[in-house]
Amino acid sequence: MFSRKISCLIIDQMHSSIIPMLEEIGLIVSYQPELKAAEVKNALPGYDGLIVRSKLRITEELLNGNQQLRFIGRAGAGVDNIDEAALAKYHIKLLNAPEGNSDAVGEHTLGMLLALLRHMVKADREVRNYEWYREANRGEEIMGKTIGIIGYGNMGRAFAKRLRGFDCQVLAYDNDSSIQADEHATLCSLEKIEGEADVISFHIPYTPANRYFANPDFLNSFRKNLWLLNSSRGEILDLKGLVTLLQTGKIKGAALDVLENEKLGTLTDEQKTTFEYLIQAQNVLLSPHIAGWTHESYYKINQVLTRKIKSFLDNPI
Repeated sequence: MFSRKISCLIIDQMHSSIIPMLEEIGLIVSYQPELKAAEVKNALPGYDGLIVRSKLRITEELLNGNQQLRFIGRAGAGVDNIDEAALAKYHIKLLNAPEGNSDAVGEHTLGMLLALLRHMVKADREVRNYEWYREANRGEEIMGKTIGIIGYGNMGRAFAKRLRGFDCQVLAYDNDSSIQADEHATLCSLEKIEGEADVISFHIPYTPANRYFANPDFLNSFRKNLWLLNSSRGEILDLKGLVTLLQTGKIKGAALDVLENEKLGTLTDEQKTTFEYLIQAQNVLLSPHIAGWTHESYYKINQVLTRKIKSFLDNPI
């Protein structure tokens, strides 16, 4: 147990409930979302905790000299902006909140799949343009299809749960041996998914090891032509390769909530060429990294994070 009041610095915009929630468990909260990334290192001394979203990368250089820091809370799921080895070196606990927005991600991914299979966005644009094309917008049903889920943590499970009413087969693969099976999907080998899937949905975190995990070699190993969904991280999908597979028909359509470079004003020439194809393609659906971005998840992330911080403070290890 800590024998004194614990102080926490919050440097990103968060739902207003975070302050009373943290104060309720005994923390002294300093809410400074206006801090620039370059100012955080000098602001950190004296704080036991730091809560971030995605304003800056948590590096060893940032942590060095801030020996009082005991935990970092990531208000969200992904921790690819945090150097976990540096946290381990300085004995700083990492807490994140994937449970807080998993329902939102599950719903959004299901929505992307429905919109993709039934040409909803394309049809909407056409009708708004006084075009009434029924046969050209004849779609496909989820019923009877095999949905392959890569990554069966909080997000993958949330998507699988929402597929239960569609009379489809759901197969899931995860390389974490601690992942347990449940009633929403059948855990299986990657090879089984490659042999049976009609739809592939990615729910894995970004790490250097899985950069471009979904590349042409991998996707061409699937027996069937595929519908592809990505609501995880843009870096796991080779977008240039995806364009090639869309052109050959191996990928029948793609719904992407994430991109490798989401700062669209900074695209390289190659990235811009790829992006220009995607935004023109009628069988591609795009959204701006909002799968987990709902009013409800904004609040639930705070609940999850507060609960984990309290558990850590009650039993610091």
